[in-house]
Parts: sequence; C-alpha cells; structure tokens
Amino acid sequence: MGDEAADFGQEGGTLRFTGALTLARLGDVPRRLEALNTQPTRVDLSAVERMDTVGAWIVHRLERDHGVRVDGADDRQRRLIAKVGEVDRPLPIRPKGPTGITAMLAHVGDATTEAVRTLHGLLGFFGATMIAVWQVILEPRRFRGNAVVRQIEVVGVDALGIIGLMSFLIGIVIAQQGAVQLRQFGAEVFTINLIGRLTMRELGVLMTAIMVAGRSGSAFAAQIGSMRLAEEVDAMRTMGLQPMQVLVLPRVAATLVAMPLLAIYAMLVALVGGGLLCWLTLGIPPVTFVSRIREVVPMTDLWGGLLKAPVFGLIIAIAGCFQGMQVEGNAEEVGLRTTSAVVQSIFLVIVLDAFFAVFYTMIGWV
Repeated sequence: MGDEAADFGQEGGTLRFTGALTLARLGDVPRRLEALNTQPTRVDLSAVERMDTVGAWIVHRLERDHGVRVDGADDRQRRLIAKVGEVDRPLPIRPKGPTGITAMLAHVGDATTEAVRTLHGLLGFFGATMIAVWQVILEPRRFRGNAVVRQIEVVGVDALGIIGLMSFLIGIVIAQQGAVQLRQFGAEVFTINLIGRLTMRELGVLMTAIMVAGRSGSAFAAQIGSMRLAEEVDAMRTMGLQPMQVLVLPRVAATLVAMPLLAIYAMLVALVGGGLLCWLTLGIPPVTFVSRIREVVPMTDLWGGLLKAPVFGLIIAIAGCFQGMQVEGNAEEVGLRTTSAVVQSIFLVIVLDAFFAVFYTMIGWV
C-alpha cells in the first residue's frame, strides 16, 4: 500500500537506513541526524526501498562532511548520489568581472564595439532604403502617396504647435541674453544681428531637428517595433509586400518634405519672438527690426539652414525606422529601441551640423 516511512538505526559506527528516503516520507529523520552524539563511519542502504534527490543529498552530506563509507546501495542509488555530488559546489553570488581601470576599459571597448556595429547597421539600412527607392522609381505604382500624405500630417502639421512655441521662446531667450550682454558696450542694436544670424543659420533648423527626432523619430521606432512584435511585418512579407516600401519609404519621404518647411516656420516664429522682445525692452519697432534683419542676414544663412534640413530629416527617419526594425523578443525591447532611436538621431544631427559648419566656412559661407 506504499513505501514505509524513512527511519534509521545506529549500531556502533554504522548507520543503517530503512524505508523510503524521499521528501514525502522523511519525517523527522534530518533533525534526528543532526542530534546524533557519535558520528558514523559507515552508512548502510541495503534496506532502503526508494530514494529521491532529497534522500541522496542526506547521504551525500554525511559522506562529504564526515567521510563515511556508503554500502548496500544499488546502481540507481549510487548514480543518484553521484549526480547530487556533482552539483554540490559553491557558486558566487555575483559573477566575478573586471574591476577598476580594467572595468572602465572593458566598458569603453563594449560601447565602441556597439557604436561601430550600430553605424554599420545604419549604413546597411540606408542602402536598403536606396534600393527600395530605386524599385519604386522603376515601378511607380508601388509608391504609396496616401501613406506619405498621412505621415506628412503626423510629422509636420501636428508638430506646428510645439515647434512654434519652442521657436518663439528661443527667439525671446536669444534676444534677452544678447541684449543684456551687449548693453555693457552700448551696442544693444546688434542684438538684431545676433537673433537673425543664429536663428537663420543654426538654431532654427537644429532645434527643429531635435524636436522632430524626439517626437517623430521615437514614434517611427515604436510603431514599427510594435508591428515587429505582433508579427505584422512578417505577415506583410507573406502577402508579397515589402516592408521597406510599405513602412519605411513613406516615413522617410514625409520627413524629407516636412523638415525644410518646419525649419522655415521655426525661423520665422523665432524672429517674431526676438523682434517682440526687442520692441518691448529695447524700443526697436518692428519695421526697423525687419529692415535691419534684411541688411545683416545674408541669403547664404537662409540657404545654409535649408540645405541642412532635408539631410537632418533623412537621418532622423532612417535612425527611427532602423531601430524599429531591430525590435525582437518582448515589449521592453520597444522602449529600449525607441530610446536608442532618439539618442542616435540627436547625436548624428549634431555631428552633421558640425560638419556643415566647417564645410560652409571652407566655401566662404560665413
């Protein structure tokens, strides 16, 4: 009707177990073993009916701690005791790793390797995008005009409010800080020069690109990443659709179109903010402000800013879509890839802006 409960008896230096050495039948055997007055030198298992890993652990611990000899065990029991002994080794709570300067160098090396791998992936993704563009040129019916218009609305029209507010405040800040500093030299009028050139050449397009990267680049990564998790991208391939043409090209095209328009809008709103502050604090009327802007801001500043805008838009769209396509595994990956898309977009935009500044200086656009 079942196995007998485990028990043991001690005869001199021999400890003889009987019954079932299993978790369900051990009873108070472990506590009684701890209370033994004399430690055995031999364990007899000939009367043991069954043994599981808990019973094998008890025998192994006697063998390990007191060096007892195990007799009477059949082959299966000996194998089980041996298996338990194989896993009986101390494990570190924390894996040992490099420390100090070695850990710092290892971290730098890992970050550098990851950066190179990501750059390689971005270049490959850019190449795949260009291939998709060429395929659409060869077969124009593949171009999804409705999707592009929808993305222009999301990237451009829906962003007018936040970009306008940001640009207006930036214009006010530039004017206020410039006026405070130039007042020390009695040159407040040159605040207009500062507002015009900074806004048209650098801050207008740069701040717009940063805002679009945080708003639209992250949305691209999250949307495509969620579709990857839901296996919708694989479903598209099954239906004969190419994800690069369906998902990536409309977003890239929309960002390329929207960025120059948003940049012009941001420049104008920033000039309005700066002009308003000059009118209220410096007493410079709007007519004089506009006339001075036309005198001191060359057209090369405007063209320089507008030439950068589509390049920044391309980088933002490529980085967002690339990170979205890399999502796999779980929902946490969507958040991580979205963050990576924003960070990489802003970093690449600032790096490219520095290259543009050097290039414009070299060709005389100063």
